[in-house]
Amino acid sequence: VFPGVRQAQWLTKTKLVEGLPPAVQDIMDNPALGLQELEERAKQMVSHARLWDTAEAAPRRERYCPVLFENLIHICRSMSGKYPSLSKRMLARNCRIAATWERESILLQVRGLSGILMNSMSPIAPIASKEEILATKEHVLETFYPIAPTIDLQEVNVYKELNDTGHMCPLGFRDGYPYSHPHTLFFLESANVRTDRFRPEQLRAKMLMFAFGNALAKAKALHGNDPKVLEQPVVVQSIGTDGQLFQFMVFQLNTTDLVSNDGVKNLVWIDSDQNLYERAQCVPEVKKGVVTKPAGISGFQPDTFKKFLALYLHGTV
Repeated sequence: VFPGVRQAQWLTKTKLVEGLPPAVQDIMDNPALGLQELEERAKQMVSHARLWDTAEAAPRRERYCPVLFENLIHICRSMSGKYPSLSKRMLARNCRIAATWERESILLQVRGLSGILMNSMSPIAPIASKEEILATKEHVLETFYPIAPTIDLQEVNVYKELNDTGHMCPLGFRDGYPYSHPHTLFFLESANVRTDRFRPEQLRAKMLMFAFGNALAKAKALHGNDPKVLEQPVVVQSIGTDGQLFQFMVFQLNTTDLVSNDGVKNLVWIDSDQNLYERAQCVPEVKKGVVTKPAGISGFQPDTFKKFLALYLHGTV
């Protein structure tokens, strides 16, 4: 269990920046991209996932959450006619990640199912400039004294220090695999029972740990295991949702020198708790013969859709 982003920041030696980075915001705000023209289509896709996809009176979250994700990805892919480089992407499901690093005197490893991983033929360019990266030296990481920052992590015997992206994916990510750069991780919290789902804060921490893990494994594959400040930082994005509420994240790995709290830190931009819509009314609510809540989607938030789309387009436009 990941209790929160603050702990994940310490484990990954990362400075948090609230909100999406300017490179992503610029995509959202660029009228030439025509994102507004897709808003009505996105609203229809929400209606399809929540109201039309099943004969059930009220579809279950484990059904509509994945359907909504596929619908949104379909809209994103439809832009490949305008931007052909978008076709140089691959979605891999049921991928496992393994990444190992040392923090202070503790050997840490993140491993497990890495959500749905979108890979690209080319990496996302670094977000922060060299000056901004160097400025992170001044950032002081939060400590949890007298509580150990690893207090609730599972302790295991590590017989092999793995650093691998997608080592158990169906496609294998072997040497020469053309889609070799991790682009965006998608986490679907689609369990029907609330207690079986990660809470938003836990989900954001999980997203950070796995974005970091993918970036670290990629950096070690490119540059070896020696701890260093990277000449070319590795950027990995992450989107998490329960089918209504979205979390957006962009992570930049600046350094693999993670042992001490000193020096350059990694960076993460997080945009939290963004509703795509407020309510999905599957059947109208009627009181005393009067419809008080009509069937349909209410409170659709086009900006949340545009953030999803902007992260998809990031690195291409």
